[in-house]
Amino acid sequence: MRGWTMRGVRTTMTMIAMAALTAACEDADTIFVPGNGPDAPRALAVAYYAGAVTVSWELGPYWNGEPFRVYSKRASDSGWFLIAETTNCIDEYCEYVDVNVFADTDYDYYVAAVDDYGNEAATPQALRIHVPRWSPPPVPGGIEVVALDGANYLRWDDRARDAGDFSHYRVWLWLDGAGYLLGETDSEGFLDELAENGLTYEYYVSAVDADGHESDGSASGFGTPRPDYHGEVLYDWFSTPNASGFVFREDESIDPIVSGSNGTRHFRLEVDAGGWWLVPGPGVQVHRDAWATTALRCGPGADAGCTALDVAPTSGYGTDDTWLQGQTTYVLRVPGDDGKMRYAVLRVEMLGYDQDDRPLVIFDWAYQLQVGNPALAPIRGPEGGLRPRG
Repeated sequence: MRGWTMRGVRTTMTMIAMAALTAACEDADTIFVPGNGPDAPRALAVAYYAGAVTVSWELGPYWNGEPFRVYSKRASDSGWFLIAETTNCIDEYCEYVDVNVFADTDYDYYVAAVDDYGNEAATPQALRIHVPRWSPPPVPGGIEVVALDGANYLRWDDRARDAGDFSHYRVWLWLDGAGYLLGETDSEGFLDELAENGLTYEYYVSAVDADGHESDGSASGFGTPRPDYHGEVLYDWFSTPNASGFVFREDESIDPIVSGSNGTRHFRLEVDAGGWWLVPGPGVQVHRDAWATTALRCGPGADAGCTALDVAPTSGYGTDDTWLQGQTTYVLRVPGDDGKMRYAVLRVEMLGYDQDDRPLVIFDWAYQLQVGNPALAPIRGPEGGLRPRG
């Protein structure tokens, strides 16, 4: 193989050139003698990912800026092919990405440094790599976007996990006819906190396997964040303690999210193997029943089938931790800033995870400012249709 005999050829050519130049320049003022050739690259490595082979190597200690030639062939070929000449090196590390590869094929690679005289010094050995036959994971489906205040929360189904080599998802923003990668996650949920109120965003999701093969994009999901202090995101006490506590506020300008250890919290979120739990704070009571609802409030323009809890029960409260479910309303009695008890209500929109796999709950809420007044909304929804959810 040519890369393995280059040192001998180079040395012979250098000796001939030295003799010729010495004889020809007896009457010249200056005699120029070529050097011993370039320093060979070392630490050759090859790796496959996402339909391409990355060939990498390290600079020799006497490398003097010479370019490198990358040679390749299929294992079944008898001869080598020069596929690239490159100087792509940073901090003594070089690489070349070969995208001209075919599935289910073995390839051999080696690299040689080349000087101005064409002398080559090659890596001491070639390396072989197998390019697998690839089939990307199934396309994610069921994408939904929940608009929040200054954020959009995306969720989708887990059909991509049917692929045995599933790795993660990529979340994309479709803008001006092009897709822009927002981030990657290994859970079926993503919180876009860069979204701005009043703008509509279009998203899609793709799935990636362990070798980097990516599925087609999902159908689009749309979300328009809007000012709404009800759209709160609360994190799990065990994963994000500083954002796991909540205080019902009289003033909407005051952030209701507090540390889960804050002594003024009305509750905090805890997630364990048993599910999502509302854990009451000091002096807080939670009604033992929960109600399946379609909205926190059924105001003007609400759907005909809208169901909401408008009046809080006056009895049936306790201090036990409460198991949370989506699309469900919970009622609490909480001490206000003056220490007197007031009614509050929250409706769980969804339970899920963010892109860092941190558990969270998204919910709407309301707080009655009058002491002891059980009315939770000024406009009543349709009568009946509400059933406690255990």
